[in-house]
Amino acid sequence: MAYDSLFQPYVLGDLTLKNRIVMAPLTRNRATHGTAAPNDLNAEYYRQRAGAGLIVAEATQISQQGQGYAWTPGIYTSEQVDGWRKVTKAMHAAGGHIYLQLWHVGRISHTSLQPNGGAPVAPSAIQAKVKTFIETGFADVSAPRALESEEIPGIVRNYLNAAENAERAGFDGVELHAANGYLLDQFLRNGANKRHDAYGGSIDNRTRLTIEVLLTLCRVFPKERVGIRLSPVSNLNDLEDSDPQPLFDHLVRELDALKIGYMHVIEGETQGPRDATAFDFARLRKAFKGTYIANNGYDGAMAADAISTGKADLVAFGRAFIANPDLPERLRQSAPLARDNKETWYGGGAEGYTSYPAMTS
Repeated sequence: MAYDSLFQPYVLGDLTLKNRIVMAPLTRNRATHGTAAPNDLNAEYYRQRAGAGLIVAEATQISQQGQGYAWTPGIYTSEQVDGWRKVTKAMHAAGGHIYLQLWHVGRISHTSLQPNGGAPVAPSAIQAKVKTFIETGFADVSAPRALESEEIPGIVRNYLNAAENAERAGFDGVELHAANGYLLDQFLRNGANKRHDAYGGSIDNRTRLTIEVLLTLCRVFPKERVGIRLSPVSNLNDLEDSDPQPLFDHLVRELDALKIGYMHVIEGETQGPRDATAFDFARLRKAFKGTYIANNGYDGAMAADAISTGKADLVAFGRAFIANPDLPERLRQSAPLARDNKETWYGGGAEGYTSYPAMTS
Protein backbone atom coordinates (compact mmCIF):
# COMPACT_ATOMS: atom_id res chain seq x y z
CA MET A 1 0.00 0.00 0.00
CA ALA A 2 1.35 3.44 -0.92
CA TYR A 3 1.78 5.98 1.86
CA ASP A 4 0.90 3.50 4.62
CA SER A 5 1.06 6.07 7.41
CA LEU A 6 -1.84 8.01 5.88
CA PHE A 7 -4.16 5.04 6.22
CA GLN A 8 -3.80 4.33 9.91
CA PRO A 9 -6.89 5.12 12.02
CA TYR A 10 -6.66 8.13 14.30
CA VAL A 11 -8.57 8.93 17.48
CA LEU A 12 -9.66 12.57 17.52
CA GLY A 13 -11.28 13.15 20.89
CA ASP A 14 -14.08 10.58 21.01
CA LEU A 15 -14.15 10.06 17.24
CA THR A 16 -12.16 7.40 15.41
CA LEU A 17 -11.12 8.60 11.96
CA LYS A 18 -10.57 5.92 9.33
CA ASN A 19 -7.45 7.62 7.95
CA ARG A 20 -5.20 10.63 8.47
CA ILE A 21 -6.51 12.56 5.47
CA VAL A 22 -8.55 15.71 6.09
CA MET A 23 -10.51 17.55 3.42
CA ALA A 24 -9.81 21.22 4.04
CA PRO A 25 -12.62 23.78 3.82
CA LEU A 26 -13.07 25.01 0.25
CA THR A 27 -15.22 27.98 -0.68
CA ARG A 28 -17.25 27.01 -3.76
CA ASN A 29 -20.08 29.61 -3.76
CA ARG A 30 -22.90 27.16 -4.45
CA ALA A 31 -25.34 27.82 -1.65
CA THR A 32 -28.93 28.56 -2.64
CA HIS A 33 -29.24 32.09 -4.00
CA GLY A 34 -31.26 34.38 -1.76
CA THR A 35 -31.18 32.19 1.36
CA ALA A 36 -27.51 31.13 1.70
CA ALA A 37 -28.86 27.68 2.55
CA PRO A 38 -27.10 24.48 1.49
CA ASN A 39 -29.00 22.25 -0.91
CA ASP A 40 -29.12 18.76 -2.41
CA LEU A 41 -26.18 19.51 -4.71
CA ASN A 42 -24.02 20.44 -1.73
CA ALA A 43 -25.03 17.24 0.05
CA GLU A 44 -23.96 15.17 -2.96
CA TYR A 45 -20.63 17.03 -3.21
CA TYR A 46 -19.69 16.18 0.36
CA ARG A 47 -21.04 12.64 0.15
CA GLN A 48 -18.75 11.97 -2.80
CA ARG A 49 -15.75 12.93 -0.64
CA ALA A 50 -16.69 10.96 2.47
CA GLY A 51 -13.58 8.79 2.07
CA ALA A 52 -11.61 11.43 3.95
CA GLY A 53 -11.00 10.68 7.61
CA LEU A 54 -12.48 14.10 8.38
CA ILE A 55 -14.11 16.78 6.26
CA VAL A 56 -14.12 20.37 7.40
CA ALA A 57 -17.02 21.89 5.52
CA GLU A 58 -16.53 25.18 3.70
CA ALA A 59 -16.29 28.47 5.58
CA THR A 60 -19.80 29.39 6.71
CA GLN A 61 -20.84 32.84 7.86
CA ILE A 62 -22.21 33.17 11.37
CA SER A 63 -24.39 36.15 10.41
CA GLN A 64 -25.20 38.29 7.42
CA GLN A 65 -22.63 40.77 8.70
CA GLY A 66 -20.08 37.95 8.54
CA GLN A 67 -20.60 37.35 4.80
CA GLY A 68 -17.95 38.50 2.36
CA TYR A 69 -18.72 36.69 -0.88
CA ALA A 70 -21.80 35.94 -2.94
CA TRP A 71 -23.53 32.56 -2.60
CA THR A 72 -21.57 31.30 0.41
CA PRO A 73 -23.55 29.37 3.03
CA GLY A 74 -24.71 30.61 6.41
CA ILE A 75 -25.60 28.96 9.70
CA TYR A 76 -27.84 31.61 11.30
CA THR A 77 -31.35 30.80 9.97
CA SER A 78 -33.59 27.76 10.31
CA GLU A 79 -33.54 27.28 6.53
CA GLN A 80 -29.75 27.14 6.57
CA VAL A 81 -29.81 24.64 9.44
CA ASP A 82 -32.22 22.45 7.47
CA GLY A 83 -29.96 22.67 4.43
CA TRP A 84 -26.87 21.69 6.38
CA ARG A 85 -28.78 18.78 7.92
CA LYS A 86 -29.05 17.31 4.40
CA VAL A 87 -25.26 17.46 4.19
CA THR A 88 -24.54 15.87 7.56
CA LYS A 89 -27.09 13.08 6.99
CA ALA A 90 -25.51 12.27 3.63
CA MET A 91 -22.03 12.28 5.16
CA HIS A 92 -22.94 10.09 8.10
CA ALA A 93 -24.81 7.65 5.88
CA ALA A 94 -21.58 7.32 3.86
CA GLY A 95 -19.56 6.64 7.01
CA GLY A 96 -17.87 10.02 7.20
CA HIS A 97 -17.22 12.65 9.87
CA ILE A 98 -17.78 16.35 9.21
CA TYR A 99 -17.06 19.58 11.10
CA LEU A 100 -18.33 23.03 10.18
CA GLN A 101 -15.95 25.96 9.84
CA LEU A 102 -17.42 29.08 11.48
CA TRP A 103 -16.57 32.30 9.68
CA HIS A 104 -16.82 36.06 10.00
CA VAL A 105 -14.98 37.83 7.19
CA GLY A 106 -14.64 41.20 8.94
CA ARG A 107 -13.34 43.82 6.49
CA ILE A 108 -13.19 41.41 3.50
CA SER A 109 -16.69 42.25 2.35
CA HIS A 110 -18.75 44.65 0.27
CA THR A 111 -21.65 46.90 1.14
CA SER A 112 -23.90 44.95 -1.25
CA LEU A 113 -23.55 41.90 1.01
CA GLN A 114 -24.01 43.69 4.34
CA PRO A 115 -27.23 44.32 6.28
CA ASN A 116 -28.94 47.45 4.91
CA GLY A 117 -25.92 48.14 2.68
CA GLY A 118 -23.78 49.14 5.65
CA ALA A 119 -20.01 49.17 5.89
CA PRO A 120 -18.20 45.93 6.77
CA VAL A 121 -16.76 45.78 10.29
CA ALA A 122 -13.17 45.33 11.38
CA PRO A 123 -10.96 45.88 14.42
CA SER A 124 -9.84 49.17 12.86
CA ALA A 125 -11.08 51.23 9.92
CA ILE A 126 -8.35 50.12 7.51
CA GLN A 127 -9.42 49.06 4.03
CA ALA A 128 -7.76 45.97 2.55
CA LYS A 129 -6.32 46.29 -0.93
CA VAL A 130 -8.09 43.20 -2.29
CA LYS A 131 -11.20 42.25 -4.21
CA THR A 132 -14.16 40.12 -3.26
CA PHE A 133 -16.78 38.27 -5.29
CA ILE A 134 -20.27 39.78 -5.40
CA GLU A 135 -23.28 38.93 -7.55
CA THR A 136 -22.05 41.10 -10.43
CA GLY A 137 -18.47 39.76 -10.36
CA PHE A 138 -15.27 40.77 -8.62
CA ALA A 139 -15.16 44.15 -6.85
CA ASP A 140 -12.89 46.02 -4.47
CA VAL A 141 -13.78 45.34 -0.85
CA SER A 142 -15.60 48.24 0.79
CA ALA A 143 -14.06 50.53 3.38
CA PRO A 144 -14.79 49.08 6.84
CA ARG A 145 -15.73 50.75 10.09
CA ALA A 146 -14.12 49.88 13.40
CA LEU A 147 -16.21 47.80 15.78
CA GLU A 148 -17.19 49.64 18.94
CA SER A 149 -16.14 47.89 22.15
CA GLU A 150 -19.77 47.38 23.13
CA GLU A 151 -20.45 45.55 19.83
CA ILE A 152 -17.94 42.79 20.47
CA PRO A 153 -20.11 40.75 22.86
CA GLY A 154 -22.69 40.62 20.07
CA ILE A 155 -20.10 39.09 17.74
CA VAL A 156 -19.38 36.44 20.38
CA ARG A 157 -23.10 35.73 20.71
CA ASN A 158 -23.31 35.25 16.95
CA TYR A 159 -20.62 32.58 17.22
CA LEU A 160 -22.58 30.94 20.04
CA ASN A 161 -25.76 30.91 17.94
CA ALA A 162 -23.85 29.49 14.99
CA ALA A 163 -22.38 26.69 17.10
CA GLU A 164 -25.81 25.83 18.50
CA ASN A 165 -27.18 25.73 14.97
CA ALA A 166 -24.27 23.55 13.83
CA GLU A 167 -25.10 21.09 16.60
CA ARG A 168 -28.77 21.08 15.55
CA ALA A 169 -27.71 20.48 11.95
CA GLY A 170 -25.85 17.33 12.98
CA PHE A 171 -22.20 18.35 12.67
CA ASP A 172 -19.66 16.30 14.59
CA GLY A 173 -17.79 19.43 15.66
CA VAL A 174 -16.80 22.94 14.66
CA GLU A 175 -13.63 24.64 13.45
CA LEU A 176 -13.11 28.31 14.27
CA HIS A 177 -11.78 30.21 11.25
CA ALA A 178 -9.04 32.45 12.63
CA ALA A 179 -6.92 32.44 9.46
CA ASN A 180 -6.46 33.95 6.00
CA GLY A 181 -7.06 37.59 6.90
CA TYR A 182 -10.66 37.33 8.14
CA LEU A 183 -12.10 38.92 11.28
CA LEU A 184 -10.34 36.99 14.04
CA ASP A 185 -7.05 37.05 12.13
CA GLN A 186 -7.53 40.81 11.73
CA PHE A 187 -7.79 41.13 15.50
CA LEU A 188 -4.70 38.95 15.99
CA ARG A 189 -2.35 40.82 13.71
CA ASN A 190 -1.08 44.34 14.22
CA GLY A 191 -1.22 45.15 10.52
CA ALA A 192 -5.01 45.46 10.83
CA ASN A 193 -5.53 45.95 14.57
CA LYS A 194 -4.73 49.47 15.77
CA ARG A 195 -7.17 49.45 18.69
CA HIS A 196 -6.50 51.02 22.08
CA ASP A 197 -9.04 49.08 24.13
CA ALA A 198 -8.91 45.60 25.69
CA TYR A 199 -8.80 44.02 22.21
CA GLY A 200 -5.80 45.87 20.80
CA GLY A 201 -2.18 46.72 21.49
CA SER A 202 -0.52 43.90 23.42
CA ILE A 203 -0.37 40.32 22.20
CA ASP A 204 -2.56 39.29 25.12
CA ASN A 205 -5.20 41.82 24.08
CA ARG A 206 -5.09 40.90 20.40
CA THR A 207 -5.67 37.22 21.18
CA ARG A 208 -8.52 38.00 23.58
CA LEU A 209 -11.41 37.79 21.12
CA THR A 210 -10.26 34.48 19.65
CA ILE A 211 -10.04 32.94 23.12
CA GLU A 212 -13.43 34.34 24.14
CA VAL A 213 -15.02 32.81 21.05
CA LEU A 214 -13.37 29.43 21.65
CA LEU A 215 -14.62 29.38 25.24
CA THR A 216 -18.09 30.09 23.88
CA LEU A 217 -17.91 27.26 21.34
CA CYS A 218 -16.88 24.89 24.13
CA ARG A 219 -20.16 25.67 25.85
CA VAL A 220 -21.94 23.96 22.95
CA PHE A 221 -19.59 21.21 21.78
CA PRO A 222 -17.24 19.20 23.99
CA LYS A 223 -13.84 20.90 23.85
CA GLU A 224 -12.32 17.89 22.09
CA ARG A 225 -14.77 18.54 19.21
CA VAL A 226 -13.67 22.16 18.77
CA GLY A 227 -10.76 23.08 16.50
CA ILE A 228 -9.18 26.24 15.15
CA ARG A 229 -7.57 27.19 11.86
CA LEU A 230 -4.52 29.47 11.90
CA SER A 231 -2.28 30.95 9.20
CA PRO A 232 0.63 32.62 11.04
CA VAL A 233 2.38 34.03 7.97
CA SER A 234 -0.35 33.92 5.33
CA ASN A 235 -0.30 36.89 2.99
CA LEU A 236 -3.92 36.50 1.98
CA ASN A 237 -6.29 39.47 2.11
CA ASP A 238 -3.63 42.12 2.61
CA LEU A 239 -2.84 41.12 6.19
CA GLU A 240 0.48 40.99 7.98
CA ASP A 241 2.02 41.18 11.43
CA SER A 242 5.32 42.81 12.31
CA ASP A 243 6.45 39.85 14.47
CA PRO A 244 4.24 36.77 14.10
CA GLN A 245 6.37 34.23 16.00
CA PRO A 246 5.79 35.58 19.54
CA LEU A 247 2.15 36.31 18.69
CA PHE A 248 1.38 32.75 17.63
CA ASP A 249 3.61 31.18 20.27
CA HIS A 250 1.48 32.98 22.86
CA LEU A 251 -1.80 32.09 21.21
CA VAL A 252 -0.91 28.41 20.92
CA ARG A 253 0.03 28.23 24.60
CA GLU A 254 -3.46 29.55 25.35
CA LEU A 255 -5.02 27.00 22.98
CA ASP A 256 -3.15 24.24 24.75
CA ALA A 257 -4.41 25.45 28.12
CA LEU A 258 -7.98 25.31 26.77
CA LYS A 259 -7.40 21.69 25.67
CA ILE A 260 -9.36 22.07 22.45
CA GLY A 261 -9.36 19.16 20.03
CA TYR A 262 -7.12 20.34 17.24
CA MET A 263 -5.11 23.09 15.63
CA HIS A 264 -5.26 23.28 11.82
CA VAL A 265 -2.22 25.22 10.64
CA ILE A 266 -1.54 26.67 7.21
CA GLU A 267 2.22 26.36 7.10
CA GLY A 268 3.91 29.14 5.18
CA GLU A 269 2.47 31.62 2.74
CA THR A 270 -0.55 30.74 0.66
CA GLN A 271 0.38 32.99 -2.26
CA GLY A 272 3.98 32.83 -3.37
CA PRO A 273 6.80 30.53 -2.19
CA ARG A 274 5.78 28.32 0.71
CA ASP A 275 8.93 29.10 2.74
CA ALA A 276 9.30 32.76 1.82
CA THR A 277 8.75 33.92 5.41
CA ALA A 278 10.85 32.56 8.28
CA PHE A 279 8.68 30.95 10.95
CA ASP A 280 9.19 27.98 13.26
CA PHE A 281 6.07 25.85 12.88
CA ALA A 282 7.68 23.03 14.86
CA ARG A 283 7.46 25.27 17.94
CA LEU A 284 3.69 25.43 17.56
CA ARG A 285 3.51 21.66 17.17
CA LYS A 286 5.61 21.16 20.31
CA ALA A 287 3.59 23.66 22.38
CA PHE A 288 0.20 22.11 21.60
CA LYS A 289 -0.65 18.71 23.08
CA GLY A 290 -3.82 18.27 21.02
CA THR A 291 -4.09 17.13 17.42
CA TYR A 292 -1.98 19.00 14.88
CA ILE A 293 -3.37 19.19 11.33
CA ALA A 294 -0.80 20.33 8.77
CA ASN A 295 -1.89 22.16 5.64
CA ASN A 296 -0.48 23.92 2.57
CA GLY A 297 0.86 22.31 -0.54
CA TYR A 298 1.19 18.74 0.71
CA ASP A 299 1.24 15.87 -1.75
CA GLY A 300 0.93 12.22 -0.80
CA ALA A 301 4.64 11.70 -0.15
CA MET A 302 5.01 14.85 1.95
CA ALA A 303 1.91 13.99 3.94
CA ALA A 304 3.02 10.43 4.63
CA ASP A 305 6.41 11.68 5.75
CA ALA A 306 4.83 14.27 8.06
CA ILE A 307 2.72 11.57 9.72
CA SER A 308 5.46 8.95 9.98
CA THR A 309 7.98 11.41 11.46
CA GLY A 310 5.52 12.91 13.92
CA LYS A 311 5.50 16.38 12.38
CA ALA A 312 1.71 16.17 12.13
CA ASP A 313 -1.12 13.93 13.27
CA LEU A 314 -3.35 14.61 10.26
CA VAL A 315 -2.76 16.34 6.92
CA ALA A 316 -5.33 18.49 5.13
CA PHE A 317 -5.70 18.54 1.36
CA GLY A 318 -7.68 21.27 -0.36
CA ARG A 319 -7.49 21.79 -4.09
CA ALA A 320 -6.71 18.11 -4.75
CA PHE A 321 -10.19 17.21 -3.48
CA ILE A 322 -11.90 19.41 -6.07
CA ALA A 323 -11.29 17.12 -9.05
CA ASN A 324 -10.66 13.95 -7.04
CA PRO A 325 -13.69 13.06 -4.93
CA ASP A 326 -11.98 9.74 -4.18
CA LEU A 327 -8.62 11.32 -3.30
CA PRO A 328 -7.83 8.92 -0.42
CA GLU A 329 -8.29 5.89 -2.66
CA ARG A 330 -6.16 7.46 -5.40
CA LEU A 331 -3.39 8.08 -2.86
CA ARG A 332 -3.74 4.52 -1.57
CA GLN A 333 -3.24 3.16 -5.09
CA SER A 334 -0.69 5.78 -6.20
CA ALA A 335 -3.11 6.55 -9.00
CA PRO A 336 -2.86 9.72 -11.11
CA LEU A 337 -4.78 12.72 -9.87
CA ALA A 338 -7.34 14.42 -12.09
CA ARG A 339 -6.86 18.11 -12.79
CA ASP A 340 -9.44 20.69 -11.80
CA ASN A 341 -10.85 23.47 -13.93
CA LYS A 342 -10.25 26.80 -12.21
CA GLU A 343 -13.03 28.40 -14.25
CA THR A 344 -15.60 26.36 -12.32
CA TRP A 345 -14.24 26.89 -8.79
CA TYR A 346 -16.74 29.57 -7.78
CA GLY A 347 -20.46 29.62 -8.47
CA GLY A 348 -22.43 27.66 -11.02
CA GLY A 349 -23.99 24.24 -10.69
CA ALA A 350 -22.90 20.62 -10.94
CA GLU A 351 -20.27 21.22 -13.63
CA GLY A 352 -16.88 21.37 -11.96
CA TYR A 353 -18.47 20.57 -8.60
CA THR A 354 -20.09 17.12 -8.50
CA SER A 355 -19.22 16.23 -12.10
CA TYR A 356 -15.69 14.92 -11.47
CA PRO A 357 -15.81 11.09 -11.62
CA ALA A 358 -14.23 8.65 -9.22
CA MET A 359 -11.73 6.18 -10.68
CA THR A 360 -14.32 3.41 -10.84
CA SER A 361 -16.97 5.53 -12.57
